[in-house]
Amino acid sequence: MEFDPRRPKWQQIADEITCRIDGGQYPPGFQLSEVRLAAEFGVNRDTMRKATRALRESGRITTTPGMGSFVADGDH
Repeated sequence: MEFDPRRPKWQQIADEITCRIDGGQYPPGFQLSEVRLAAEFGVNRDTMRKATRALRESGRITTTPGMGSFVADGDH
């Protein structure tokens, strides 16, 4: 993914993950690995955490302590 220097990377990553959720690539219940995604996008964990926080706040994912983050059920 090529990042737009005019927008924060975490926001662009959150948008890309939203597209993947909407497109069915990440179905409800799919576990999102911050480590794997950070490596895929070439960013550090803090950037990835900001993206997952935005996805959680928008209701796209849920996070269970000790278990991880998962794509939420339902439409958004």
